[in-house]
Amino acid sequence: MPSKQPVAAAFDIKSFLGTAGLTRRIGRFTAGAVIFSQGTAANTVFYLQDGRVKLAVVSPRGKEAVVGVLGPGDFFGEGCLAGQPLRMATASAIATTTVLKISKKEMLRTLHDEAAFSDRFLSHMLTRNIRIEEDLIDQLFNSSEKRLARILLLLARYGSDDVTSRPLPKLSQETLAEMVGTTRSRVNFFLNKFRKLGFIEYNGHIKINRSLLSVVLHD
Repeated sequence: MPSKQPVAAAFDIKSFLGTAGLTRRIGRFTAGAVIFSQGTAANTVFYLQDGRVKLAVVSPRGKEAVVGVLGPGDFFGEGCLAGQPLRMATASAIATTTVLKISKKEMLRTLHDEAAFSDRFLSHMLTRNIRIEEDLIDQLFNSSEKRLARILLLLARYGSDDVTSRPLPKLSQETLAEMVGTTRSRVNFFLNKFRKLGFIEYNGHIKINRSLLSVVLHD
């Protein structure tokens, strides 16, 4: 009877990046600090180790739109790998944040030489593309109440583990309104509604309860 082969351990991308011999720099940012700005040269990929990062774009008329909030384990700034010469958005910390900065040249070399890392990065990109498609569908077809509930769940990173409640990074209602595509007063109305229904808790910081899923799943 053939012996069982040991199950391969999941690829630990954080440990790999810490020991792969890359020419890398650690960046630490306080809440509100800008990591890179829209329109500046794109020549570095970032890996978010701890904290939260907001990606926002500004129109020629000065209107800002939040296009994403990232958490630990996310890459950003990867557009330079596809020949993007300038940053398309501004990345800023919304909590105390630590990032790993990897030059475009080093990142391309590592993707070419390290199959496990390349697979993990590809998975990240596919997941990001799926998220963008879901966000677009959400904006087109769902109510602002349901969009807010979905964004709160994403910010709390539901699905990443089995916890029953998750605290949110500190975000203003104005930022949430930009992400939802509605007004701050509507966000305030729905947050109060969610709190009364027990979907969220608020005591200085918002904590999301799993019951908030009912808003997203309800037709």
